[in-house]
Amino acid sequence: MQHAPTPSNEHFRTVFILSASILVVVMNTTMFNIALPNILKDFSLLPSEGAWIVSGYSIVLAICTITYTRLSDYYPIRTLLTIGILIFSLSSVLGFFADSYLWLLAARLCQASGAAAIPGLSMVFAGRYIPMTRRGSAFALIASATSLGFGLGPVAGGVITDYLDWNYLFIVTVMVFLVIPVLFRFMPKESSEKGQFDLAGALLSGASATMFLLYISTFNSLYLLVGLISAALLWWRLNRIETPFIQPELVLNRPYRRIVFMSYIGFTLHFAVLFLMPIMLEQVYDRGAAAIGFIIFPGAILSAIAAIYVGRLIDAYGNLKVLFLAHGLLMISALIFFFFAGVSPYMIMIAYMFTSFGFSSLSSSSTNEISRILPSAQIGTGIGLKQQIHFIGSATGSVVAGILLELNKQPYTAADFRIPFGLLIVLMAASSSILFLYSKK
Repeated sequence: MQHAPTPSNEHFRTVFILSASILVVVMNTTMFNIALPNILKDFSLLPSEGAWIVSGYSIVLAICTITYTRLSDYYPIRTLLTIGILIFSLSSVLGFFADSYLWLLAARLCQASGAAAIPGLSMVFAGRYIPMTRRGSAFALIASATSLGFGLGPVAGGVITDYLDWNYLFIVTVMVFLVIPVLFRFMPKESSEKGQFDLAGALLSGASATMFLLYISTFNSLYLLVGLISAALLWWRLNRIETPFIQPELVLNRPYRRIVFMSYIGFTLHFAVLFLMPIMLEQVYDRGAAAIGFIIFPGAILSAIAAIYVGRLIDAYGNLKVLFLAHGLLMISALIFFFFAGVSPYMIMIAYMFTSFGFSSLSSSSTNEISRILPSAQIGTGIGLKQQIHFIGSATGSVVAGILLELNKQPYTAADFRIPFGLLIVLMAASSSILFLYSKK
């Protein structure tokens, strides 16, 4: 484990810089959600195929985020961030010239392998270098940047797609490259430490997640078999080595598992909605990409504002009450989507406002609850594993929504979206049941 310099308020400005990078990374996700209808047309893709542009990105994020955070125990954060930003920027250049589906998908996956360094390592940096008296403000700043990315992404993606082309979305993300010299100027120097990183565990963890998502998108039994074998080998390895990739105690911790399950459902719902909204607005209401972005924008910007106040709600009323609030908001959003999305595009806008506020509340309160119930030695790994599950949930949401939508033929009508939106109600009912059980314990 590295010995970090003493935390100092001088490092708070670095959090601002890192937050700007996070903003671009999150925008990179939501911009392509808006461009999906255009990409589907350009390459003659089915929704489930196009979903991999979003969900494939999330899979690689899931695998690489926890990997970068674990590597920060042995290598300087500045070095890892530089590597991640370079990969992200170069992949963006590659994506700008994409003229086929496979080329575009490869660029997105490469982007994700670099982008994964930025959010996770930013949280590690804040935890390592910001004093406890200002650490809450640092995490709130990171959360606000994430939420703002959800807000600006649809607008920027819509305008660029309408007036230029979806290839130009990659130009926005290249700008992260400018952060590198600033990081070398302001980030503290660290030394590398010798240690044993569980590479085999990381690969088995990634293989298990990937096979799971491939199975639910194809229902090919071979993927399920390989996934189960990978998971079994991972569990065997975690119990055999001294410093495993994932601590077995976390997996056996029932309260922790319940919180992670609720977080997984929240991300699945959120990204299913982000996948379905642009397609419905384009096919049912004949809205262009820019108009779609502005319909989504109010809800996403509400999430950015809510991120500031949710922390105060947690401090005033506790994690549990905010978790119940989040579930209530997300259930209301699912009901509005199911019953009223086919009435008017503005009902979609209202529904997403409930989604974004609920999602922000769930994400913050669940992370804070994990930091409360876990021993201090497990908090870092616990939050890292939770982030990995987040990205798996976001990939699941896109893939499952695409599969359910394909039960019908294009062009889609409002009625064709009832089944995917109905699933959201079922998911929130399951998550609410788990929350009720958790509250009783």
